Amino acid sequence: MSTLIICPNCSTQFEPTAAIAQSVKDELTKEYNQKWQEKQRERDEQYRQKEQQLLQQQQDIVKKAEDEKKLMEVSLRKELQQKVGADFENKLRMLEDANKTNESKLQVAREKELEFLKKMQELKTREQELEIEMQRKMMEERSKLSEVIKKEEEEKNKLRDTEFQMKLKEKEMQLEAQRKHIEEMKRKMEQGSMQMQGEVQELALEELLRNAFPFDVVSEVGKGKRGADCILTVRNQYGQECGNIIFESKRTKDFGKDWTEKLKADMRVQGADMGVLVSTALPDGINSFGQKDDIWICTFSEVTAVVHILRELLIKVHTASKSHENKGDKMVLLYNYLTSTEFALQWQAISEGFGAMKASIQREREQMEKLWKAREKQLEKVLLNAAHIRGSIEGIAGMDVNLNLQPGDGLLLE
Repeated sequence: MSTLIICPNCSTQFEPTAAIAQSVKDELTKEYNQKWQEKQRERDEQYRQKEQQLLQQQQDIVKKAEDEKKLMEVSLRKELQQKVGADFENKLRMLEDANKTNESKLQVAREKELEFLKKMQELKTREQELEIEMQRKMMEERSKLSEVIKKEEEEKNKLRDTEFQMKLKEKEMQLEAQRKHIEEMKRKMEQGSMQMQGEVQELALEELLRNAFPFDVVSEVGKGKRGADCILTVRNQYGQECGNIIFESKRTKDFGKDWTEKLKADMRVQGADMGVLVSTALPDGINSFGQKDDIWICTFSEVTAVVHILRELLIKVHTASKSHENKGDKMVLLYNYLTSTEFALQWQAISEGFGAMKASIQREREQMEKLWKAREKQLEKVLLNAAHIRGSIEGIAGMDVNLNLQPGDGLLLE
């Protein structure tokens, strides 16, 4: 039996049981969603509190370890202060004296640098003056030669006799001797200029190495002695000698093929670990800097960068070789520490900390499973009450009512 109700506004006919069922369904769905959201917020809040507690426990453990470390540092510091009190004052005084000495050396180095720059300027000025003087003399000689040749040609056209020919031959011999003399003078001037340029670059190289690496030792090789131009003794931060780098300076237009072999021979004589050839002319195949025949080749502007790389390599090799010394004693000390009571107690403390963390996680898991069981019971209770309401409505309105609820499906949330 169905009862139709007509709407007085739109004259629409509808079943009242369907409207009641839909209203009940909407209310139940809304109530279920609200409870679900509240339970979800409660669970998130519990998770957040547990995470904060776990984080606080970890922070407490770290803080306890840091406190113990600080106590040990304080005790060690006191012992060290008692043992080396007087030595510390002496070392401090020595450091102050060394600082004053370094400041004086720095002042002297600056004065030397200024003096070197002045000498460089004077050498450049002198070189320019010599060049101008040489050009002037050559022009004068050329003008004289041209006049002599002109006169000789005139005389040669006027005089055809044997005496004139003999005199002319004599003049030609004199001119040839003068030409050879001029060429010899020019060659000596060019050789002197090149030698001066090489010495200037050698001095500049030594000064550059001293300024760039003040803790290393730059040794100058005396003139006339075999063994390149200078030697750099590399030192680490503790003042220990880690190796030697030998330098050869060249300032020419063309690269000599025998330079690398000569520098390798100088390395063997001086006992150097590495060799660097500083040259304005580079060999074929090298544009900026590179290695040829186990010799590093670079220009003057690249010396600092190349030496930085070679120094680091020598220091690392020296450190690696030192680390292998007394290796057996270090292994014995490590074994004694691993078998000591101190290590056993520390490891036991770490194990206990992990065990406590594991127990805490297990308790949290049991509490959450208990909470999930309670929620499951509440959901079954809601579904059971919804099924009772459905049965009551069907009993009142008949089988024509459809609530879209199937046994065991629960509430369909869309």
